[in-house]
Amino acid sequence: MVDTSHLEGLHAAFRGNLIQRNDSSYESARQLYNGMIDKYPDLIAQCSNVADVITAVNFARDNELLLAIRGGGHNGPGLASCDDGMMLDLSQMKGIHVNPKAKTVRVEPGCTQGDVDHATHAFGLAVPAGIVSTTGIAGLTLGGGHGYLSRKYGLTIDNLLEVDMVLADGRLVTASEEEHPDLFWAIRGGGGNFGVVVSFLFKAHPVDMVYAGPIFWDISHTKEIMQWYRDFLPNCREDLCPFVGVKTVPSTAPFPEAIWNKKVCAIISCFSGPLEEAEEALKPIRESLPAPLMDGMQEMPFTVIQSLFDGLLPKGLQWYWKGDFVKELTDEAIDAHIEYIMKSPSQLSLMHMYPIDGAVNRVGPEETAWCCRDARWSMVIAAISPDASQKDELKEWGKHYWEAVHPYSMGAAYVNFMMEEGQDRIRATYGDNYDRLVEVKRKYDPENLFCINQNIDPK
Repeated sequence: MVDTSHLEGLHAAFRGNLIQRNDSSYESARQLYNGMIDKYPDLIAQCSNVADVITAVNFARDNELLLAIRGGGHNGPGLASCDDGMMLDLSQMKGIHVNPKAKTVRVEPGCTQGDVDHATHAFGLAVPAGIVSTTGIAGLTLGGGHGYLSRKYGLTIDNLLEVDMVLADGRLVTASEEEHPDLFWAIRGGGGNFGVVVSFLFKAHPVDMVYAGPIFWDISHTKEIMQWYRDFLPNCREDLCPFVGVKTVPSTAPFPEAIWNKKVCAIISCFSGPLEEAEEALKPIRESLPAPLMDGMQEMPFTVIQSLFDGLLPKGLQWYWKGDFVKELTDEAIDAHIEYIMKSPSQLSLMHMYPIDGAVNRVGPEETAWCCRDARWSMVIAAISPDASQKDELKEWGKHYWEAVHPYSMGAAYVNFMMEEGQDRIRATYGDNYDRLVEVKRKYDPENLFCINQNIDPK
């Protein structure tokens, strides 16, 4: 609990907004992306600059407050907040500076992926990131970051050059290959365990117009499509990123009304190579598979494919997700995917398998905290609904689905696709890198101030 007698000094040293439970803005400020998660911090510190972050970290540490860090606010298990204690809210820190000559971009932690895409697209550049533009760039990066450019340019962390971060003792440090290299290693996949990142410096790449979009087939073709896809992916060019999934077509535009509410197998692709080569790159998909229900592939700005799903996924939906890294897509796993999508509890519930091969596999497992560099896919099962009364049904479907396909996985998962699943799951995810992460945690946060996350316990 916050000792209110100490707040006068905090107010004097803080430029941003300090919001308490009895303030009129509290209810809106505490809301999380996942409507299934309901938390009530005693104090929300909306930082306006780095000095505010230092002040808030020092205040939380000195007053022994539970401390949660909120960036873009897109975290699935609600780890951006806590009950009681303090939410350190970085969402107002949204500065971006693009250096088109050096092809770099410096980003503050409140930015979303869409903010970064907008700023870089003006210069014909992009930073490899995720597939939903409302995702916070900070949490996405610290967990690894994969999306449409990963096969060609690697994970988001593979394009991270340095960060500035506030440590548990209140110091501001730069972490890079040259400065605090142990810390730089740990934050590339180790999440928010080691401090509060207040600035990211990314390498950007030439990406402007792309050939992209979804292709849907009737669910009856799923086994044929997934079998073909698993053989096609290792041999397709790296500037083509096709991910496969099973889902229900939402009953809304821009989907044709004739296929609303149909169960489908989908391949959603982005080709970032020369546009004159796009049709040839996509020819195997169109010529090898049955006639689709919908083919939405077309030329578009990269920012459009990045934000394609935003309208379907507003803040406040009920979310329950589970993930795994997958190396082989077996026939038995395909059968399980078909079985469970047919039991889907809602139109928005889905399974996606994102390719993380190509450039991702060319980084050694010991080079960053993200260690599953020999995986081929990052799978997510997402149970989603606007209806809060479905909360238990969503959880049950998600857990049973995951239990059915988990035996065909590598045992580890993308931390950004995990709920609160316990230390054994975290240890499995980091594998041989786990003990090294513990050592870095002991060095930079020995008292585990930064514990509201997929936690690396220093003890």
